[in-house]
Amino acid sequence: MGRSPIRTLQLGMGWFGEQSGGLNRVYFELLRHLPRVSVKVRGLVAGSATIAEQTGGRVRAFAPVNAPLWQRWRGVRREMAILTADYHPQLVVSHFALYTYPVLGQIKVPLVVHFHGPWADESAVEGGRGAARIIKKSVEAAVYRRARRLICLSQAFAVLLVERYGVDPARVRIVPGGVDAGRFEGVPDRANAREQLGWPRDRPLVFAVRRLVRRMGLEDLIEAMVDVRRRVPDVLLLVGGRGPLLDELTARINSLGLGDHVRLLGFIPDEALPLAYRAADITVVPTVALEGFGLIAVESLAAGTPTLVTPVGGLPEVVRDLSADLVLPSTGARALAEGISATLRGGIVLPDTNACRAFARERYDWQTIATRVHSVYAEAMK
Repeated sequence: MGRSPIRTLQLGMGWFGEQSGGLNRVYFELLRHLPRVSVKVRGLVAGSATIAEQTGGRVRAFAPVNAPLWQRWRGVRREMAILTADYHPQLVVSHFALYTYPVLGQIKVPLVVHFHGPWADESAVEGGRGAARIIKKSVEAAVYRRARRLICLSQAFAVLLVERYGVDPARVRIVPGGVDAGRFEGVPDRANAREQLGWPRDRPLVFAVRRLVRRMGLEDLIEAMVDVRRRVPDVLLLVGGRGPLLDELTARINSLGLGDHVRLLGFIPDEALPLAYRAADITVVPTVALEGFGLIAVESLAAGTPTLVTPVGGLPEVVRDLSADLVLPSTGARALAEGISATLRGGIVLPDTNACRAFARERYDWQTIATRVHSVYAEAMK
C-alpha cells in the first residue's frame, strides 16, 4: 500500500538558481525529491518572476530579494492567501523564520519547521548588531513555538534548538541534508579532473569551498598553510567562494608570502563542483562556529575525495562513521596544519575513493532523505 499524498506549502528564503547557500540548496533539492515520495509541493521564495517559469508554477516569488522588508512581508502574505485558497495545503513547511513570521496568522493547518541554523546567532558572528540580533531571535522564537515538529540537520543543532530557544525536545526530529549521488558518478579520475579544470597535475592539492565570512575559518586555514608549506613544499590550497572577506584574505595571503601556495578562485559554478572536489587530494572544512550539517563534506565524499572537518556543530556527525581520522581534534591553524600535513604525507590513512562514494550514497542520497522527511510530515499531521 502506497503512502497517502501530502499537500505542502513550502516557505523558503531564496531560489538556489539565483542565490547560493546551504539553506537554499536544501530547499531546492527537497522540492525536487519530495514529489517522488508522495509529498506534493508548492513553494514561495524571494526572487525573480522567472522562478515560476523554471518550476512550471510550483514555486513562485513573492517579491524581489532586494525589495524593502515591508514589501517582502506584504508579498508573502498576498501569495500565501492565494495559494491557501487555490491549493488547500494540508501542511505548511517553514525553512526561514523571517518569511514565515508575517503569515503565522494565516496558517490554519499544522506547521513543520526545517531548522537550518540559528539565524540571529549567525548574523552576530558575521558582525550583526545587538538590537538586530534580539529582533531576529524573537522572530525565530515565535515561529518555532507554533511548529508541531521541527527538523534539524544534526544532533548538534537539535541540542542548540532546545537549549537556546526552549523548544520541547519531543517535537524535534533529526534528518540530515542530502546529496544527489548520481550527479557525481560520472566524474573522471583525479588526473583528468585536474586537466579539465586547468589545475596543476604535479602538486598536492587541498580544496575548500566556503562563503568568505568570519565563521567559516578561512583565516585559520590560510595561516595553517605557512606550516603545511614547510612540511609539504609544493602544496597548493585552492579556495572557492565569494564574500566580504575577499580583500582581507587576499592581503593575508600576500603578507604571509603564500602567493604560490594559496589561490582564491572566486565563485565556482555548481556544475563545476564535482570536478573540483574530485581534482583535490583532500577537501577541508575549517568552520569555527555554527555549522549545522556540512553539505560540502558530503558532496566531496560523493565525488570520492575524503574531507577533513573541524569538530564544530554537525560536521563530526557527517564523517566520523566513515573514519574518525577525518575529524580534527580542534579548530584553529595548528590543528588544521597538523591534519593537512599528516594526510598529505601519508601519516593518516584515509578512506579510498570507493569507500567515500559508497558511504555518501548509502547514507545521504536525497531519495533516502526525502523518505525520512515524509515520515516527519506525516507524524505532524496526526
